[in-house]
Amino acid sequence: MKKSILIVDDIHPVFVEQAEALGYTCDYQPTIKADEAYGILNNYEGLVIRSKFQVDKRVIDLAPNLRFICRAGAGMDNIDEEYATANNITLINAPEGNSDAVGEHAIGLLLSLMNNINTSDAEVRAGSWRREPNRGHELKGKTVGLIGYGHMGQSFAKKLSGFGVSVIAYDKYKTGFSDRYVREVSMEEIVKHSDVLSLHVPLTAETNGLVNDEYFFHFKKPIFLINTSRGKVVKTTAVLNAIEEGKVLGAGLDVLEVEKFPALGEQPWFDELKQQGKVILTPHVAGWTFDSYRKISEVMARKLKDMQV
Repeated sequence: MKKSILIVDDIHPVFVEQAEALGYTCDYQPTIKADEAYGILNNYEGLVIRSKFQVDKRVIDLAPNLRFICRAGAGMDNIDEEYATANNITLINAPEGNSDAVGEHAIGLLLSLMNNINTSDAEVRAGSWRREPNRGHELKGKTVGLIGYGHMGQSFAKKLSGFGVSVIAYDKYKTGFSDRYVREVSMEEIVKHSDVLSLHVPLTAETNGLVNDEYFFHFKKPIFLINTSRGKVVKTTAVLNAIEEGKVLGAGLDVLEVEKFPALGEQPWFDELKQQGKVILTPHVAGWTFDSYRKISEVMARKLKDMQV
């Protein structure tokens, strides 16, 4: 058990190389089923996961020897952080590893939405040449509002800096974070001034369902919406309603309340969502690039090394 790590998801081999250099034995089982992993967890000091299963109280109780959990990504919503901490388990995540990927993906969604790139591409392929209906909006001079200013929000703000926009941000859990890329504001200023709203918050009890019909009601101007955080932060029906009402001009959604098929296709709102030309959908890949695949593992390995000091 001592100095042994169970890896239950696909990660870049650089993590294994660097962990073994620290004296760990890595049991790399990326295809292991959850129940199989639960049965052997007590044999390990460390666990590396992405999103294969929830590490809740029941799972933690099965692993009395567990000393640390590495989450190969940013979000920790599939780990019971409070219970893990109470059991002296160190939690390691790697938002530094995929923040550039998320920031770039958010830029791509926003530019595609504002310039009707997806819809006009589909129309040309279908034999339709319509210029006026596909007239776009320029980013320059617009105000981009961010909810949350952690690693992902900061990355997006930096990548917006060359577009001649005003970037404002609200973060309930941080103050004094204004910098060369963003101006800290109240939520009231976000809803008053934003032309674009981008979400960069973790999924918690407070943020679950945060963006609903009432939330959109308070915005003073029609907005473009970007969500690269977590699907359950946004009520999909509220987005569809806001588009119909003209409150949302377009939405770029990398994440949804329900993800993967067949479950996604069974949602009562999915048919309307997939037919809505003012929505761009991507399959939760904002932080998942060839580059971030390696960087995430490098960050985890570095933090594991720091933990040994």
